[in-house]
Amino acid sequence: MNESHATTNLLRNVRIVLPDRTAEQASLLVHRDRISGLFESTTELPTSDSVIDLSGLTLFPGFIDVHIHGAVGVDTMQAAGPDLDRVSQFLATQGVTGWLPTLVPAPVADYARSIRAIEEAMKLNGGARILGVHYEGPFVNSAQCGALRLQFFRSFSGAADLDDLPLIHQQSAKRMITLAPEIDGGLELVSELNRRGWIVSIGHTRAGFEVLDKALQAGARHMTHFMNAMAPLHHRAPGPVTWGLSRDDVTCDMIADGIHLDPQILRLLLKVKGADRLSLISDAVAAAGKGDGDYEIWGETITVKDGRTSNARGAIAGSVITMLDAVHVMQSLGSSEVELAKMAASNPAQLLALDQDCGSIAEGKRADLIALDSGGRVVLTIIGGAIVFDARSANSDE
Repeated sequence: MNESHATTNLLRNVRIVLPDRTAEQASLLVHRDRISGLFESTTELPTSDSVIDLSGLTLFPGFIDVHIHGAVGVDTMQAAGPDLDRVSQFLATQGVTGWLPTLVPAPVADYARSIRAIEEAMKLNGGARILGVHYEGPFVNSAQCGALRLQFFRSFSGAADLDDLPLIHQQSAKRMITLAPEIDGGLELVSELNRRGWIVSIGHTRAGFEVLDKALQAGARHMTHFMNAMAPLHHRAPGPVTWGLSRDDVTCDMIADGIHLDPQILRLLLKVKGADRLSLISDAVAAAGKGDGDYEIWGETITVKDGRTSNARGAIAGSVITMLDAVHVMQSLGSSEVELAKMAASNPAQLLALDQDCGSIAEGKRADLIALDSGGRVVLTIIGGAIVFDARSANSDE
């Protein structure tokens, strides 16, 4: 039986990164879309429809990217459904099994078009799963705009201000939003979003401790691309960076490309926050996977040179990395495989309230898995028990 269509696959002779340790030379049984057994001995393995030998490889839970604007020339603000599916296919080759297309502040009509495209792409399902949508803004601080377009920023005066943000109709779709709680009506906004079931993250902000504490009480428990697009750390002005570092009940995500954050800052964040409270994101734009050059993104020219993005104002405008690149950077800084799996998979899953279903390798969870070789390259990607990328067969076809 073809292993990609088998009801039961046995992944054999592989190192497996578990939530608390790494199992050496183990095997994993996958039944349909679920993990049905873990075996740390090579004797008395169960029968299966197909056996896939993964000798020399390490099995991780599939990565989840909660903040990505596009890749391979596709911008989430401009894409049609098949374009987003092309991004999903690319991401699967980079170890990502789930992602949130991320939208920037824009006219309502643009939002509506993007949401329709996301819904269409969710039905195509050709690679990494689209898990919902992430609105980066429009309720953010104009003093920390980064590369976002100021003319589309908003304040909040009541629940009706949310009603024109289009939603994905699929019931399981996640809704995440990045906002600045200090804007007019910001704390009421956090409360209303929390009441409606949104995942609220703080970003593009200059808020002080008092406002941030109130936002936490109202339901904002995460911070977007920590330290980027927020008031910097100052010893006489403790703002969002100090708050995020000091609160154990707040999680943060970060762009680990060595550009947005210096490697020494990445080391500091890992030491202070710990791998349990950090998630990796790509914050990738359409130029990711395309190389250096000039790209028209968000109504302006964004230049990529030596892997760094910049707009006409000289501001960094997203990244061109993948989650796999971020994992490599953190590994080079000393993160263990268990820590990498937390930051790239289980913590994002927990943020999205999906951790009972995916994000780690355990019996009963979705078989969203990636196998990496000793050089950190993706060899195999399995999503919902189905092989969606196999570098071995791709190479044999060349």
